[in-house]
Amino acid sequence: MNWKERIIIDPKILVGKPVIKGTRIAVELILELLANGWKREEILENYPQLKEEDITAALCYATEVLKAEKIYLFL
Repeated sequence: MNWKERIIIDPKILVGKPVIKGTRIAVELILELLANGWKREEILENYPQLKEEDITAALCYATEVLKAEKIYLFL
């Protein structure tokens, strides 16, 4: 999935945090809910403006960010 179709980063929305396009729902919130054991169905029930693809896009975005992360060791 291409997360760029569903997620935007705009400094005018939530201080530039990645959000689901057309909402003010941060990717961070979706990831936090999943990490706290919420099922996709629960998220969609509580946030009816979201779609299944938005949750998948949030996971794809997080995966891409982590893959790009560089760690520097200072010895």
